[in-house]
This record gives sequence, C-alpha cells and structure tokens, in this order.
Amino acid sequence: MTRSLALVLAVGLLLALSGVIAQSQEDMMAVGSDAFGQPQRPNAVFRHDAHNEKARIENCNQCHHIYLEGKLVDDESSEDKRCSDCHGLEHSGRQPGLMKAFHLNCKGCHQENKKGPIMCGECHVRHYQGEKRRLRL
Repeated sequence: MTRSLALVLAVGLLLALSGVIAQSQEDMMAVGSDAFGQPQRPNAVFRHDAHNEKARIENCNQCHHIYLEGKLVDDESSEDKRCSDCHGLEHSGRQPGLMKAFHLNCKGCHQENKKGPIMCGECHVRHYQGEKRRLRL
C-alpha cells in the first residue's frame, strides 16, 4: 500500500514539474506590451508554436537575432533575452526602437514572404480571449 501511494505521488510530482518546465515562450499567446508603458493598441496576438510550424521556422535565430558591430551574427540566437534588452523605446544609431524592431522583424517578414498579417488590426486584436502568456519585452 505504501509503495503504491509513493508511486502515485512520484508520478503526480513528475507531471506537475513537467508542466512548470513546459511553460515557456513556446506556449505564449500574445506579445506583451509592458515595456511600452501605456500602449495605444492591444497586444499583438501571436501563438509562437503554431506560427513557427505554419511558417516552417526551425531556427530560433530567424526571429531572435543577434547583431554585433552592425552585422548579423550567424548561428547565434537571442531567445534567452528580452527584446528590450537590446532595443530601447527610441531609435538609437543604426538600431531601431522597440516598436520599429517588432514591425521590421514581423511585418517585414510577412511582406517579404507575401504571407501573414500586415495591417495593424490583424495583429493587434482588441478582444482577445484566453490569453495565457506573453512574450517578455
């Protein structure tokens, strides 16, 4: 009896821990806007895994890029950082401000590939239900 109880508790703990570990960028539902203070638009709806699967994006650095001395660093990824760690709210030298960086990266890719939303209201949906997680800015 004690052995069965211990096994049930161990399995329950393992399942609980796997749920905590799985909570990451992959399950996000919207891009957060905390860095903007009081944004003019609602958060951009963005289902990370579904987007990457549909767009056939396999390498994180396609979106999570790193620049060094103005040049893109191949095979390096910034997914462990916030976008605002590198991009301030305002344009700085050759580096776009945070909002422009999002639009250049996301909207620019959509325009280049002739797929995906490009109009404001297509990403910034006012009444989004079921938001789970937000990308850290």
